[in-house]
Amino acid sequence: MRELFRTLPLMCVVLLVPVLPFLLFGGQFEEWSREFAENPPSDAATAGVVVGLLATDILLPVPSSVVSTLAGWQLGWWRGMLATWVGMNLGAIFGFALARKWGRPLALWFSKEADLEKMRQVSDRYGPFVLALTRAVPVFAEAGVLIVGVHHLPWRRFLPAVLLSNLGIALAYSAFGNYAEEHQWLPLALGVAIAVPILFAAAARRWVPVDREP
Repeated sequence: MRELFRTLPLMCVVLLVPVLPFLLFGGQFEEWSREFAENPPSDAATAGVVVGLLATDILLPVPSSVVSTLAGWQLGWWRGMLATWVGMNLGAIFGFALARKWGRPLALWFSKEADLEKMRQVSDRYGPFVLALTRAVPVFAEAGVLIVGVHHLPWRRFLPAVLLSNLGIALAYSAFGNYAEEHQWLPLALGVAIAVPILFAAAARRWVPVDREP
């Protein structure tokens, strides 16, 4: 519960992010939206940006839930899902391959010691199922991929768990983004896309078991 209360101020701030442009620059934003609607980028270019951003999520703090929601808003649910799924898979595979080759020192470069330790203990307890459990949770998703890579989990066990869980997440966010576009709920959709992963991360930090050294 304390983790949740610590997260509430951050949630309030991030929920304002998609709303502030409308409040402060309403006229300019409407004009920009009209120009964007008249001359939108091609679907191929948009999909390329989505794939590129999500593929670097293991290295950079990319808000994947927001990118995935915007993909569904701009591309429609099935093309947004496809671009999101490809990008998420590339990022996870890249991080897993690096961790398998370079081990724990490289994993520590991309993640915190405490997060890796939590994921190690969960991985020891639940095996590759931890990948499916954490794919939608910021920080823990990346740490989970890195720690199973450090442990040299076989590719035949890594790929099914990641590909299937990423497919479910990509479908959920892209469908949500497409629904938001149909009802013109983009600010609300972005707020939800930001808040939900924060809540998941706060809950994970609270409930992920950590064995204490005697």
